[in-house]
Amino acid sequence: MATKYVLPLFLVLFILGNCSNPEAEHHQFKLEKQKKKRQLVALSQLGALPTKVKSPADNTFSLEKMELGRLLFFDPILSGDKDVACATCHHPTNGYAEYRDISIGVNGVGFGSKRSFKKPNEIPFVKKNAHTILNTAFNGIDIANQYNPSEAPMFWDLRAQGLEAQAIEPLKAMEEMRGMQYSETEILIEIVERLAAIPTYQSLFAAAFDETKPITIENVGKAIAAFERTLLTNNSRFDRYMRGEESAISLAEKDGFELFKKVGCANCHNGPMFSDYQIHVLGVPENPKLGEVDKGFEETFGFRTPSLRNLRYTAPYMHNGTMQDLQRVLEFYEDISFGKPQNPAVSPSQFDPLVKELRLKVRDMAPIISFLNALNDNDFDKTVPEMVPSGLSVGGEVNL
Repeated sequence: MATKYVLPLFLVLFILGNCSNPEAEHHQFKLEKQKKKRQLVALSQLGALPTKVKSPADNTFSLEKMELGRLLFFDPILSGDKDVACATCHHPTNGYAEYRDISIGVNGVGFGSKRSFKKPNEIPFVKKNAHTILNTAFNGIDIANQYNPSEAPMFWDLRAQGLEAQAIEPLKAMEEMRGMQYSETEILIEIVERLAAIPTYQSLFAAAFDETKPITIENVGKAIAAFERTLLTNNSRFDRYMRGEESAISLAEKDGFELFKKVGCANCHNGPMFSDYQIHVLGVPENPKLGEVDKGFEETFGFRTPSLRNLRYTAPYMHNGTMQDLQRVLEFYEDISFGKPQNPAVSPSQFDPLVKELRLKVRDMAPIISFLNALNDNDFDKTVPEMVPSGLSVGGEVNL
C-alpha cells in the first residue's frame, strides 16, 4: 500500500516545486543577499569619512560657483512670496538643520522652535523633519568609501538623486518655498526672471558659468550644490579615532561602539555616514500636526535610513520628528524588535526583517548614546552673508 502512493506524492511535490512563485523566489534571494551583506558589515569597522569630496563631471567645483551658491542659499528671492530661503530651515546656527519636528516654510516667521505661521494662514506644515545638510556631499557612500555624487540618494523618500536635483525640489514644493501664487512650472520661470533682473546676479552667474545665458534653473541647482559640498564635518572624534588616534574617544565610547555593532544598529547604520541609504518600514508614530497620514516611499510607510552624524543638531528625531531624544529612539527600537506596533496603520508583519535581528536592551542604551556623541563635530563653515543681492532679509523671515 505504501509503495502505491509514493509516485503520486512525488509528482505532487515536483509539480508544486516547479510552480513556485517567481516573485517569492526573488524576494527570498534578496533577503539572503541582504543577510550576507549584513554579516560582512558586522565583521567590518565603520570607517572615517573621506578628507576630499567628489563632484559630478557636469558640475566641477569652483570658488565662484560656491560663493554664488552661498548667496542663493540665503536669498529668499528663490521663494514664491520672497519670504523663505533654503537657510530658513537649514541654518548654520543649528548645524544646517532645524530644531523643530516638522518645518514651517511659506507664510512663517521666526527661527527654529519659535517659528510660527502668520495669520491668516492656509499653508500646511512641511511633511518631513528637516535633514541637516552637513555631509550630504557624501550621501550614498558605502563601507568601501565608494559613491556617485550624481546618483546620491536624497530626501526621506528618495525622491531625488544628487545635490543638484535636491536643491530644486523645495523651490517647487508649495508648503516649503513655492507658496500658492505659482504653479511648479511657473515658479521656476519666475525665479530665473527675478535673478536675471539683478545686475549682481548677472555678474556672478557669468563668472561661475561660461555660457551664453548662464542664469538657468539648472545652474541655480549646480551653484547651491557646489556650496553644499563644502559643508563638511569629516574630522569628528570618531573620524580621528578611526584614522589611528586611539585617545580621540573615551573607553565608555569605545564600549558603546562595540555594543552599537553587536546589538544590530550597524545593520542599517553602516558605512562612513552611518546609513545604508535604503528604505525601511518601522511603523514610526504619526505626527498629529499633519492633516493626513504620511505613507512615505511608494506608500509603503518606508523611509530612508538617516545619517547618525551630528545628532546634536538634528533633534527631534525620525522622519516626522516625533521622538524628542535618543533615549526615546532606542526605546522605540527595543519595542518594535519585540513586535510591539507603535503606529496602528503599520502591523508588525510589515516591519523590515532587520527589526527582528535587533538585540537591544535597556542597559545598552546609555553606552550607545555615549558613542553617538563622538560623531558630533562643530567645526564647519558657519558664515552668514551680511546681505544678499536681492536686498531681501538674509535667510528669510527668521528674525535672528
